[in-house]
Amino acid sequence: MSSPFQIDQIADRVERLLSRHAGLQQRHAELARELQQTREERDALKQRLQTATARLDALLEQLPIPAGDAE
Repeated sequence: MSSPFQIDQIADRVERLLSRHAGLQQRHAELARELQQTREERDALKQRLQTATARLDALLEQLPIPAGDAE
């Protein structure tokens, strides 16, 4: 049979594991929020890049072609 000392040790380990599990769950939630924010920032930057590229392409189309470069 288990002695009261062993039961106390097991109970202590279970409490520490539960505490560690709760801490890891909290950290996981924080990381998930950070990941979502990073994805949203990435998507916004990609959209800005696409908009800037389209504007540059439109401006380049408006530039006259020098006479010596026309074929």
